[in-house]
Amino acid sequence: MRQSMQRLVPADELLCHQIPETFATVSQADVSWTEKLWGSLFARDGSIQVDCGIGKYHNRNVIDMFAGISRGTEQLTVRASRQLDLDPDRVGVGPLDFEVLEPLNQVRFVLAENDVLPIRFDLTVTGVLPPFLEAKDAQREPTGARIQSDLLRYHQSSTVSGRIWIDGETIEVTDDEWFGFRDHSWGLRMDVGEPPADVHRINRLERDFTLTWSPMYLRRPDGTSYEIHHYLQTVDHQPTYFSGFVNHPDGTQTPLQGLRDELKYDPVNRRLLGGKMTFDAGWGETRTVEIEPISDTGFHLGTGLYFGFKGHRHGQWQGPEHLDGERFADVSDPATAREVHQLRDCVIRVREGDAEGYGIFESMVIGEHPRYGLTRDTSFL
Repeated sequence: MRQSMQRLVPADELLCHQIPETFATVSQADVSWTEKLWGSLFARDGSIQVDCGIGKYHNRNVIDMFAGISRGTEQLTVRASRQLDLDPDRVGVGPLDFEVLEPLNQVRFVLAENDVLPIRFDLTVTGVLPPFLEAKDAQREPTGARIQSDLLRYHQSSTVSGRIWIDGETIEVTDDEWFGFRDHSWGLRMDVGEPPADVHRINRLERDFTLTWSPMYLRRPDGTSYEIHHYLQTVDHQPTYFSGFVNHPDGTQTPLQGLRDELKYDPVNRRLLGGKMTFDAGWGETRTVEIEPISDTGFHLGTGLYFGFKGHRHGQWQGPEHLDGERFADVSDPATAREVHQLRDCVIRVREGDAEGYGIFESMVIGEHPRYGLTRDTSFL
């Protein structure tokens, strides 16, 4: 019986192998296996933000991307998808490319001119702290029988330089006026492709669900800096996953044990309005961070296919090449918010004692949550 042979790719020349397979293959056959790059880059005054991401789905033979701009409540997004094995070595899709300039320190995102929207950019992202790993996102389905997430991620606080072109205008981007965060994750990821129709599953998003994820960069008056990062998911008001760390300039991490928040959300579109987060630092110690949105700017990730958009989902086969996108005038409008979903890269200002800085705050608050004053009849994904 003849079987398909293993395939060699240029990465196999490197001394990086960890399993007896070539780099054309991942360690398992699960079609939710994903390797993803993401960036959320913003002017420190909150006037404009660039969001972009690339997702590689080995076992689907798909690589896709999104790139867009948020200006207040206006949002523009370009998306593309292609057949992975036609060009497996390119870290890019359609008009978007990614380049590592200096490993673990400096990368470049380039969105070329395209036929969808009058936007493009060339942005260099330079770390101001080392990249930091988050706790492995290992979660089972509510029955406990199937692993639904087995994902590792690192992120990095960064400055940004380069140029943006939008509607014929050129915007100069400088390190002293822009900031942002990038991340890189790989493993089994939730919400990739259409849910299989012939498998029993319990949809956590049909219950009382919350998700908050936030890297926060803070600078003290003496010029020293650090980062506080957390990721929390709850189902029916009980935590199902938590990762939290104080991240230090020397690369060390101090784990946090949990958090309680005093956040406020708009009851109409469930956008973050601000508040406080108090972290359990262990041994009776706590750390409290105040957060507030800098402006209305904040990229809604639904248009990047998070949780689906217009019948399309992450990793979905859309043919050898696909390109689309759209422009929304006001994504805070209740009807539009339901189309682009709650999950949003909200640009925030943060403060802990006399330390101040910037962050990205992602949130979803689904179902009924009395402590936020949110009722089930106003809930949406």
